[in-house]
Amino acid sequence: MSRAVLMNNYGTPPVTFVRGDGTELWDDRGRRYLDFLCGLAVTGLGHAHPAVTEAVAAQAGTLIHTSNLFANEPTAEVVETLDRLIRSGPGGDTEPGRILFQNSGAEAVEAALKLARKHQGRGRHGVVSAYGSFHGRTLAALAATGQPEKHEPFQPMPEGFRHVPFDDYGALEAALDPSVGAVVLESVQGEGGVVPAGDEYLQAVRRVCDERGILLVLDEIQTGLARTGRWFGYQHAGVQPDIVTMAKALGNGVPVGAVWARPGVAAAFVPGDHGSTFAGQPLALAAVRAVLAQMQAMDAPAAAARLGGALRGQLLQIDGVDSVRGRGLLLAAELSEEARAGRTAKDIASACLDQGLVVNGVTPTALRLAPPFVVSTEQLAEGCSILAGVLEHG
Repeated sequence: MSRAVLMNNYGTPPVTFVRGDGTELWDDRGRRYLDFLCGLAVTGLGHAHPAVTEAVAAQAGTLIHTSNLFANEPTAEVVETLDRLIRSGPGGDTEPGRILFQNSGAEAVEAALKLARKHQGRGRHGVVSAYGSFHGRTLAALAATGQPEKHEPFQPMPEGFRHVPFDDYGALEAALDPSVGAVVLESVQGEGGVVPAGDEYLQAVRRVCDERGILLVLDEIQTGLARTGRWFGYQHAGVQPDIVTMAKALGNGVPVGAVWARPGVAAAFVPGDHGSTFAGQPLALAAVRAVLAQMQAMDAPAAAARLGGALRGQLLQIDGVDSVRGRGLLLAAELSEEARAGRTAKDIASACLDQGLVVNGVTPTALRLAPPFVVSTEQLAEGCSILAGVLEHG
């Protein structure tokens, strides 16, 4: 691909993919790959899922866009389904929440931060998030992201953001002065290395937020929609956030994000406070409606739990895999120093790509694996065989 007219944000792509089907991809030379990354946990139903394809094609031939000044047909079913799934875990609210659609995960986080500030009012604009977190690359989402090296090129960052060690309740509690209006966390830190939060930690954070009138915001952009073996990652801990952000798997590749909030919090937004030209358009919501229907029909959380357990077991049998962490079909394989032999996980991911397996180096020593919910047991075995060969032969 010519890079002459593209900014160099992503480096030089090693492969041009032209076609996909389920867990498989093909490049422009006709070579087949197993996709164990899903576009960073996006294509949960796999590539070219027939129900999603049909829904998008039908909607494109009917009505693509009208703006949010008008209603569109898919919206009602989508918001009712999403609200039900968000509240379906232990500790879920009995009162329905409210949903605002966006175009991406970063936009969903921006909207959530604005909603939290508006609801809490001036003087309670502070946000506490965790080191190692990733919440997006728009300016406020980047400020919430707990990776200082990503802040440096864009200083000064917006004020009011502070970071504490992840899964350390004492550190978080100590940071909660009267200016703090929201705590923003991931149930599993995806970009931070696929590191799950402890259930007791999230429960303790929920309690202290209740005690101090602080909003608990859970970023479920990578973990939401069945990826961890529950509809949303926080449901493992039996808590209910005040605000939930989601995107990625929501459209199975069609750009769409969303923010859910308890009704009393959502009421802070009034016309003119936040909007987007394309957010919630019928084309995107037609895709979401099809995705949610298919995920429910196949019991995607159960599939992710079952297949994730099988993948974990196979990874642990590979010489050179020291440990596996994560939940469901969002896993990280920690590689031994001997198996890496001076290479980084990024180098090993590149070698896997050369052998027909798509994964990525999520830390210098760990690979991230996030296959689709439609991956077969044979494909799991094939992917692990490729990884074993790369670790054994370099």
